[in-house]
Amino acid sequence: MEDTKRSDGGARRASLGRGLSALFGEAAEDYSALDKVRQSKQVPIEFIHPGKYQPRRTFDDEALQGLVESIRDKGILQPLLVRRDPETTNSYELIAGERRWRAAQIAGLHEVPVVIRELSDREALEIALIENIQRQDLTPLEEAEGYKRLMEEFEHTQEDLARSVGKSRSHVANMMRLLALPDPVKGMVQEGALSAGHARALLTSSDPVSVAREVVKRGLNVRQTEDLMRGSAPVKAKKAGGRGGAATDPTLKDVDLVNLEEEISARIGLKVAITPQGKGGSITIHYQTLDQLDDVLRRLGGE
Repeated sequence: MEDTKRSDGGARRASLGRGLSALFGEAAEDYSALDKVRQSKQVPIEFIHPGKYQPRRTFDDEALQGLVESIRDKGILQPLLVRRDPETTNSYELIAGERRWRAAQIAGLHEVPVVIRELSDREALEIALIENIQRQDLTPLEEAEGYKRLMEEFEHTQEDLARSVGKSRSHVANMMRLLALPDPVKGMVQEGALSAGHARALLTSSDPVSVAREVVKRGLNVRQTEDLMRGSAPVKAKKAGGRGGAATDPTLKDVDLVNLEEEISARIGLKVAITPQGKGGSITIHYQTLDQLDDVLRRLGGE
């Protein structure tokens, strides 16, 4: 394992959290970074292999085929990020861009553009996580397992990890809680039958597998699942033959609204409630500490 305790380690981890624009070494405003991309090196595609720290395990065939057609028409517009394989001459390990690499093979390309960086194992995993999280390519469990690896293999704390990947500590903690679910429930999450919100609601169940199957069978949304877990009034399933997943109980939020709450909550790492009122409505962000409030204000201010 490479030594990650270099004097510049803190500065490099800080740059990772700024996003994909920082992966090439300079800020997005620095045009020399764009020049580096344009001057990327062409490498035979067979010299590249998937990275051992790739958190993503599943690739959507339909989306991949769309990328294949784009590459055939326009080529690869963004180079792959790689590091040299220390064990094999003329071999490179993929850090970011595995979808492009897979699509390029299907498209019949013999060479692909790459940017070569010297990266430690920890930085390789951090960057792979950042790319997939920002592109929303990871399932909740893949994201959670990536966080777990960073904590277990590289001794990250949750706070340090959150800074590295640009998420709040509460978001990291909530995602990692999903790993405590039984394998059958995790399988439903991985397949997309249950969302991360559904899974979090099931964490308090004494029999999460049975409840999860009931939730999927009845087509319950997250709010309905939470009501079911609290043992409130019986929750009705979706209307037979209905569209859009609307619930028959008018006191429950529409599934699309609940999903939007989950999406915003996942992005900012805080609980969000959307309350419709006629043609308008309101959004409430719940925070527990002043640090969380400061973080929200910085985001709103565009800093």
